[in-house]
Amino acid sequence: MDQISVCLAGELIEGAHRLVQRVYYEDTDFSGLVYHARYLHFLERGRTDYLRCLGCEQSALLSVDDEGLVFVVHRMEIDFKAPARMDDVLVIHTRTEKAGGAKMVLVQEIRRGDTLLIAARVIIAVINRVGRPRRLPDSLAEAFRPA
Repeated sequence: MDQISVCLAGELIEGAHRLVQRVYYEDTDFSGLVYHARYLHFLERGRTDYLRCLGCEQSALLSVDDEGLVFVVHRMEIDFKAPARMDDVLVIHTRTEKAGGAKMVLVQEIRRGDTLLIAARVIIAVINRVGRPRRLPDSLAEAFRPA
């Protein structure tokens, strides 16, 4: 990855991923607060760039072998703790809780400074290109294991 890509993708720090994002007008509702569904976008960006920083390009996984490999969100638990507003600078933290078999469990937080806004636990299913569960290859499982 070039330097610009590294900056855009955030950074790995002490076994976790950190991504900085600004809240724009398009992220808010009529009250000026971030619309609840927009937090899913911020969380997805965090997960995607976490994978990217671990050397896992999702677009390349479909052709990783004959079976293909795809990550899909199976379950998500979200606690909305406090609202974000337009122009806030958010930090999305992502870390692996578990990786192995046919699933991964990721823990995510969205913070504004020291204030926790969102806490989420995301269960990711690992499937093949036809939608059947498959094992996470050992090399990938190792990359995702908590530090």
